[in-house]
Amino acid sequence: MNPAFLKKVKRNDRIAKWVITVGGMAIIFSVVFILILIAEVSLPLFLAPDKVLRAEFQLEHKTAEDKILALGVDEYLETGYRLDQTGKVSFFNVADGSPLDTLEVLSESGSRRLITAQTYGRLNHMLVWDDGSVTIEQVKFFPFFDEKNDNVRSIRHRIERLATFAAPSSGLPVETMARVSTDGRQVRVDLFRSGEFQVTIAEEEETLFGAGDLIQKTHQLELGEAGDVTAMTLSTDGLRLYAGTSQGEILRWDLGDIEEPVLEETTQAFTDQREITALNMVFGDVSLIVGDDQGGVSTWFPVRDAEVGWKLTRIHELQGHTQAVQSVSPSPHDKSVISFAADGIKISHMTSERFLVGIDGAEKIVDFAQSTRGNGVITLSDHGTVQSWKLDIPHPEVSLKTLFGKVWYEGYPEPTWAWQSSAGTDDYEPKLSLTPLIFGTLKGTFYAMLFAVPLAIFGAIYTSQFARPKFKGIIKPAVEVMAAIPTVIIGFLAALWLAPLIERSLGSMFLSLILVPAALMLSIVLWQGARKATALKRVERGYEFLVIAPVIVMAVAIAAVLGPGLESWLFGGDLKQWLFNETGTRYDPRNCIIIAFAMGFAVIPIIFTIAEDSLSNVPPSLKAASLALGASRWQTVWRVILPSASPGIFAGTMIGFGRAVGETMIVLMATGNTAIMDLSIFNGMRPLSANIAVEIPEAPVDGSLYRTLFLSAVILFVMTFIVNTVAEIVRQRLRAKYGRF
Repeated sequence: MNPAFLKKVKRNDRIAKWVITVGGMAIIFSVVFILILIAEVSLPLFLAPDKVLRAEFQLEHKTAEDKILALGVDEYLETGYRLDQTGKVSFFNVADGSPLDTLEVLSESGSRRLITAQTYGRLNHMLVWDDGSVTIEQVKFFPFFDEKNDNVRSIRHRIERLATFAAPSSGLPVETMARVSTDGRQVRVDLFRSGEFQVTIAEEEETLFGAGDLIQKTHQLELGEAGDVTAMTLSTDGLRLYAGTSQGEILRWDLGDIEEPVLEETTQAFTDQREITALNMVFGDVSLIVGDDQGGVSTWFPVRDAEVGWKLTRIHELQGHTQAVQSVSPSPHDKSVISFAADGIKISHMTSERFLVGIDGAEKIVDFAQSTRGNGVITLSDHGTVQSWKLDIPHPEVSLKTLFGKVWYEGYPEPTWAWQSSAGTDDYEPKLSLTPLIFGTLKGTFYAMLFAVPLAIFGAIYTSQFARPKFKGIIKPAVEVMAAIPTVIIGFLAALWLAPLIERSLGSMFLSLILVPAALMLSIVLWQGARKATALKRVERGYEFLVIAPVIVMAVAIAAVLGPGLESWLFGGDLKQWLFNETGTRYDPRNCIIIAFAMGFAVIPIIFTIAEDSLSNVPPSLKAASLALGASRWQTVWRVILPSASPGIFAGTMIGFGRAVGETMIVLMATGNTAIMDLSIFNGMRPLSANIAVEIPEAPVDGSLYRTLFLSAVILFVMTFIVNTVAEIVRQRLRAKYGRF
């Protein structure tokens, strides 16, 4: 051979070797890089929260008469303020404590001395004056850009009065609480030294011409045999009143009816009758925060009970204190809970039950305030030292439990897995459980494979072992062309054509599942006698489909004709309603039946092609030897061909499984995308891939939802990796057992 030609061949071999090696390594690197990229985005979900001390300064000396009653800070952590007993609101720079300006608030009677002040909501302050009157003031901040000063951002502030309550006629109470709703409804609750509760409700009368006169009603609330009231709280809208007692009881009133407040429940919260020392409402006014004299912090909300109706139930147990809880307050931004005791401040998230951060300064903390964004806290010590803390808590609602475990959400009767990434209000409780999405992925894949695998494998067996070469040359390319059909087209047809068709003929479909196998079995029995004819024996030589196809068509046609009548006779004309009445199963028009047909149709070409190639590549000598020993064609296929081709068939099935797991467009269009965990074939589901496609356009970048969706992608990647790894291990073992084929 020409030495120059050999040299050229060797050079080309070396080039091909390096090109293939570099290409293969590039593919591996790309796959690993994609995994690292999506894992990096999702990793911050599990990072520990942090706090940073931004500033520390000393307030100017205050006399006992000028005791500080409340603190506050703007959402930018730039301007803070303090409210003292004289009604002065002094604003200061959070960075260094330098004073800015001072505003004053007065009662309606002109009183200048406050007894107590309570902060709630977004910088709302309920002020109790020494004459017994109450006002609700809101501090508002307004950022603006000064064009005369190079558009430097500054913050203006003012105080706006939201409501005024006159002093009670029966004397000064020992504790007072008041709220005003957005529609102007005012509620005041007074606890007197005698232990009596007095509720005053004022709201505008509804008339045909709009709002009328202000109606005011006063009611005395009965405590019954409950212990002394040690804590109480009102919901932000003033519709619900809670009281805690020295004997560990919680009383709940409904104040929605101005004519008659209703004591809905008295619950023994703690069996050891520990004293309840603090109450407040979680952001959203559904859950109640309870602090006790043993340092415990828990959250409660009403749960429907079949016997007693709505019953207040302890749902979450949060990080507690070593000493009695002095106060509890909600974050104005999310479902986080702030508890305060002598050992400092602790912030936990209600839903995830995660302890987030704790603040315990060198000096004893006497008061604190959190920014409305929940990203900072300022504290005041007993020596007048103010500390400003920057909080880094990006994903408080995320934990392994909320992602994969059962969680008891607000308004739910029991712990459950749920996915609900958004709602109509800002105070909703995020539900980011990936369990129903993983379940939906596996459920859809299972039903699709249940439909696709038998058809693909039996089709491959017939095409490779029984069909004529000419017929095989038509069938195999036709099935392979099916893989080129865009999945969006399959999903479109499944959603708009197949789903309504099956819904209209549900009885016929189930009848066909009985008639088609029965017709095939009957035709096989009849064929055993008819095949003795010489003319019919030719059909068994690759033309069996000429007999099978008419039988299947006839069985389906009979099912279509008899189905409506059978449904009317057995199920009262409505099979869907019968399923609901008798089994409690709802029929979703876009369900797993549709997914089985649609996604199975997309998966069949992959499994069929690989299985057919594996079956066709079994050496003809093995088949010839089996037939020579007297085995029938089917015995040869079952005992010789299938075991030899099993590694390839299994590999094709696993590749089809991976294809179904990652399918997006079909399940996105052909299912209801409901994240439920139900094995019923009549319900839909929401798989991970479709969830990513649905949610990612609306997910705020770097938010909890955004990162959770990337975590979903990591889980999909891991699922595919596991499937492929298991498939390769099984394939290698089958190959070692049955030879290189």
